[in-house]
Amino acid sequence: MEAKILDAVNNFLKVNSKVVLFSSAIVYNPEDEEASSTKFMDLIVTSFGSVPQDSKEGLVRQYLQRTATATNLNQLRVLLKTLSKLVDAHLITARLLCDKILLCDKLVYENKDFWIECFRLIKKVITQVDYKGVREVMKVCRDKAQSFPLNINVIYMPQLSALEEIIRLIFDRNKCLLPAYFIANEIMKPFPYHWKINKLMTDFLEEFRSIAQMVSIIGHSHMLPIVEHFGYADHMMNSWKLDHNTLKFNFKGCLPYEPELLEEQTQLLRYVLNQPYSKEMVSVMLNLQKQQKERCNALEEQLVSLIISAMEMTESSESSSASSSSAPEEQISDNEWVWLHLSSQLIYFVLFQFVSFMQIVLALYEKLSKMELRKGRDQLMWILLQFISGSIQKNPIANFLPMFKLFDLLYPEQEPLKLPECTKSSSLRQMAPICIWIHLMKKARVENMNINRPLPIALKNHHDFLQHLVMPSTLMTISLGNDFRIILICNAYSTNQEYFARPMNILVEALNSTKTTGGTQVPSVPFSMVVLDSLTVHSKMSLIHSFVTQMIKQAQSKSTVPTPALVETYARLLVYTEIESLGIKGFLTQLLPTVFKHHAWGILHTLLEMFSFRLHHIPTHYRVQLLSHLHSLAPVPQTNKMQLNLCFESTALRLITGLGSVEVQPQLSRHLNEKPSGSVVSTDSEELNRVLILTLARSMHITGSGDDLQAWCKELLTTIMQNTPHSWASHSLACFPPALNEFFTQNSHPIENKTLLKKSVEEEYRNWTSMSNESDIIAHFIRPTTNPLFLCLLFKMIWETETISPVAYKILEGISARALSAHLRKLCDYLVGEVANSNGKDFIHKCVDTINNMIWKYNVVTVDRVVLCLSLRTQEGNEAQVCFLIIQLLLLKASELRNRIQEFCKETNPDHWKQNNWYEKHLSFHQKYPEKFAPDESASHTPLPVYFTNVCLRFLPVLDIVVHRFIELPIQHVHQILEVILDHLSILYKFHDRPITYLYNTFHFYEHILRDRPSLKKKMISAITGAFTDIRPPYWCLSDPYKTFLQNQELLWNPELSYYIQLIRRLSDTINGKNLFYNTDWRFNEFPNAPTHALYVTCVELLSLPVAPTVVANNIIDIIVKGYSQIPQKEIYSYINAVGIVLAALPEAYWSCIYDRLQEVLKSPKMLKWTYRFNAFQIFNFKTVREAMIDKSYVVVLAVAHSVFHHMGGFKLALMTKYLEEKLKPCICTEHQLIFLCHVFGPFLQRIEQEKPNAVAGIAILLYELLEVVDKQHGPNNLEYMDPICDFLYHIKYIYVGNFIKNESEAIIKRLRPTLQLRLRFITHLNLEDIQAEKKSDKE
Repeated sequence: MEAKILDAVNNFLKVNSKVVLFSSAIVYNPEDEEASSTKFMDLIVTSFGSVPQDSKEGLVRQYLQRTATATNLNQLRVLLKTLSKLVDAHLITARLLCDKILLCDKLVYENKDFWIECFRLIKKVITQVDYKGVREVMKVCRDKAQSFPLNINVIYMPQLSALEEIIRLIFDRNKCLLPAYFIANEIMKPFPYHWKINKLMTDFLEEFRSIAQMVSIIGHSHMLPIVEHFGYADHMMNSWKLDHNTLKFNFKGCLPYEPELLEEQTQLLRYVLNQPYSKEMVSVMLNLQKQQKERCNALEEQLVSLIISAMEMTESSESSSASSSSAPEEQISDNEWVWLHLSSQLIYFVLFQFVSFMQIVLALYEKLSKMELRKGRDQLMWILLQFISGSIQKNPIANFLPMFKLFDLLYPEQEPLKLPECTKSSSLRQMAPICIWIHLMKKARVENMNINRPLPIALKNHHDFLQHLVMPSTLMTISLGNDFRIILICNAYSTNQEYFARPMNILVEALNSTKTTGGTQVPSVPFSMVVLDSLTVHSKMSLIHSFVTQMIKQAQSKSTVPTPALVETYARLLVYTEIESLGIKGFLTQLLPTVFKHHAWGILHTLLEMFSFRLHHIPTHYRVQLLSHLHSLAPVPQTNKMQLNLCFESTALRLITGLGSVEVQPQLSRHLNEKPSGSVVSTDSEELNRVLILTLARSMHITGSGDDLQAWCKELLTTIMQNTPHSWASHSLACFPPALNEFFTQNSHPIENKTLLKKSVEEEYRNWTSMSNESDIIAHFIRPTTNPLFLCLLFKMIWETETISPVAYKILEGISARALSAHLRKLCDYLVGEVANSNGKDFIHKCVDTINNMIWKYNVVTVDRVVLCLSLRTQEGNEAQVCFLIIQLLLLKASELRNRIQEFCKETNPDHWKQNNWYEKHLSFHQKYPEKFAPDESASHTPLPVYFTNVCLRFLPVLDIVVHRFIELPIQHVHQILEVILDHLSILYKFHDRPITYLYNTFHFYEHILRDRPSLKKKMISAITGAFTDIRPPYWCLSDPYKTFLQNQELLWNPELSYYIQLIRRLSDTINGKNLFYNTDWRFNEFPNAPTHALYVTCVELLSLPVAPTVVANNIIDIIVKGYSQIPQKEIYSYINAVGIVLAALPEAYWSCIYDRLQEVLKSPKMLKWTYRFNAFQIFNFKTVREAMIDKSYVVVLAVAHSVFHHMGGFKLALMTKYLEEKLKPCICTEHQLIFLCHVFGPFLQRIEQEKPNAVAGIAILLYELLEVVDKQHGPNNLEYMDPICDFLYHIKYIYVGNFIKNESEAIIKRLRPTLQLRLRFITHLNLEDIQAEKKSDKE
């Protein structure tokens, strides 16, 4: 049958020779021609019906090949018309026909008639092709358009016009042959088309700028984050992720975004790289995996740029700092800090092979050879020496050969440079080049490589000086004086053991020895940060290794403990993140386990003290690891002595309370994926487990994740309840996030019955008084099954006799330190019950005196344990108030604790890293106020050495918890008691390692209570920040207007808008690199960098204002809305960014106001009745409005909303669905409102999908519902923005939801007007016939 058809085609095309011969004489008869054509077409159609389905494709292909040879235009048209009839007869599909035509190799524009007629045929049948087929047709048409030359000959214009017509038909919105969204995807890449086709495509693509605008964040490329501590979770980082090859944003959907959004975001990466402690964030931003070790060229380029910037800054700055080796104070310039930071960044990224050291050196050479930058050459060599010294032994010399090019470039002098003064730290930088040279030459000798390079003449004096220092006669007599010669030798020869061992031993011995001055022994002093900063990384690593080796030997021998100077220096070395593997990692995985294994309790106690009171910015996973380790060691019998157990519990308490809100959930979930939930839960300390729950509650509240309990969290809480069953008071539960509240409501444990407890105590006391045999008494009370009431008995004993029986001491000796905690809980409950049921003040005062005697006179329990236990007991109503009254009297009635706090705070400075005599002052305090960790007259306990802790410092985290527990009970009298306590004890906050964070957490978590307590807020911020008056400059945290408010007696103050502008300007300037606070060593600071500090002090100040949250939030928003004209236009995006950062960091009562403002915009009269001569997309475009100076009222609120949402964590952002549904959806009734709403949520669909996928489906359904509302309200005229809205719906379908909401969308689309149905028919797969029928019924 195929042959028959092809023969028929051949015959039809066959030219009759007689006809040709007599063509001039033959009379043409059109009817005969038409009859012949009809006969041919009928034959083909009839014959085609018998062709097997699988043969039709090939047959059509051959048919077209023959058709293309037709020279007679009429014949060509008949042949192609025949194919059209085959389609009409359903013998072949329209798609098959179009495909075969477009794939025909004869379809070239030089074959004019065939080209034109084929495209006419396609135009005729394309309406019968499904949208996927039309997409393929369009793609081939696009490719065919590229075949035309740009300067096309006019004779080919008909062919181009034929192609243009079919493309125009496909692009026709009213025909709607396929989703316009697909067309835009296919024509996004700009090709050199002929101008006619080019205009067609660009005009069409221009329509999609509307969608690109709806899904773009205003000022996205100007947004900068706050770089916080370790422990980032993906939901906090998705806003900032970049493609690690191109440094571009990762947008979903191929849309014509603004050019600035498609550029490399070098400003963003460079800003983050410039921040201290940003390595973690950079790694997450660029998706750098330590295991993969994938080189990132873009990161390499930015590091080189930063180094060049530092060189430029050095060129224009004053001479570098020059501190002496004995200077304890920080004396490092801003310029020096930049180089220190760059050194740390370079080492980290090269170490994990994210960048190549060799390529960086070559790039530096390339750039510096074109620039006159020489002042910073020593600093550059210093940071390169850091990496070279630590890695040259493990890498081939070839990796470092480009260094010689730098030597040639940077040190071209023909005269030797002068020797620097060795008494100044700057000498180490000046000697860095010769140190590198020595390391390189040493490595070359090891590899037997002959480097035929003479020493640069400029470095001759430096080289000779070092050679002199390492001569045996000099080396053996050198000592650690007040200069840097020893350190210089270490830096130059750290890879040469022949010369390195002696100076390293001198450094270690200097910390172990004691000097004798005037007949008295003077202990050694720790190395200052100036000295440690002057050591190369390799020297620091060697020093740490020496310390650890020594401490392990001491642990094995148990003969001595490390000196305070050595431990202090060790702690200071641990702040260097570039030596993390030997530093904090070695501390936790090698040193601590070894010390414990050998039962070196003194060293263990010292190391835990050091961790608690000396280490800063420890990565969260290490802190969680130590917490787990402490819980695993707790059951070991040897640790069950009072002092060591107290140290364990205090360390665990500080670890738990010190967890950052953003860190808690990602780190705990990661840890619990690898280890059982019990690993971070105490088996018997109810107090530690309660504090863990409070920390978890705080984290869930601040991150906005409190609506659902994740599986790991539920498992953790269940384990806590199994280990230490307990319950929470109703006022505490009221502060918990909903999910936690629900869990503890369902899993509550009965509260202690005070009446039964009192009976049990009286019965036990009768047993005590009736028993005469000492052995029986002791056996009875230390028996594990005995009710833990012995502290209650001691209380009664002291109450009645004002003394303790000698037998009692033996019983206390028999009760382990951990078991005593259970007795303490009973005592606290008993005490509250007794006071609650008593009359008169004398009774409570005597109770408190008795407890104070137990603490201070008999040393049975410590004040921090008693107050912690009391504050965490579950008390309701009157008993809760009684409990707080007891705490107040315990803290303030007796003078012991207050005297210690006053003395300690007066004599000691918390900035330990600046001091070389901190230990002496601390020892003096202990001599004045000695601590005992065992009851008097009990068996002797050898006290463990105490270097860094005392009762004041141990009490500080307890005071934190006490303050929170007082706030939880929303009774005015209780809060007044808290103010009194703060009056007396707040000076202790001078030693708080996170005072601003503590204030932020407190004001954030208890915002709903504190908003009605302006007096308490004012007292808290005044007391805690006031504790730093003597050690911080006046402007370190609070603004001048707020300080004025603190000094006034007035409780109320409603600041003007100018006050809020000043706060945001301060934050914006800090983010942009201006230091408006104070110079500090960020390695020992509460915060990792200046912008983080600026954010939290700003939030604390705003949260403490005696103004309603809505007033504060609206003023912050009005900084942009009303204060727009006061902001320098070059800085407008910086201000918008800062406003978003602040609002996103405040509680929901604040940031939810942005939805109220969006609601106001939607309800504005002009939004309901559009009177502007500009369209909605112009009015909602920030750039257009700004440049054209037209009405900004809509776009400024939109810009603030975008900034707030961009800076929000994922859990808060996911609440957008709720707010859209509840606040914004009811306002929508017009097209312009709907377009504005799309601008609100459109840019955040990608993040919401990453963080809470199902939420996008909810937003999509809401959009369909709103479209239906707008459609019904609009009237008979067509919607003005019908195409952008439909395009946006297709974007959501194909990028996010797919067919997930197919049923819901179909039901709504079928209720829309036909023109909308036509455009959305590919979502619902509606037939054109159904839509046409609906059109007719509408007309009728």
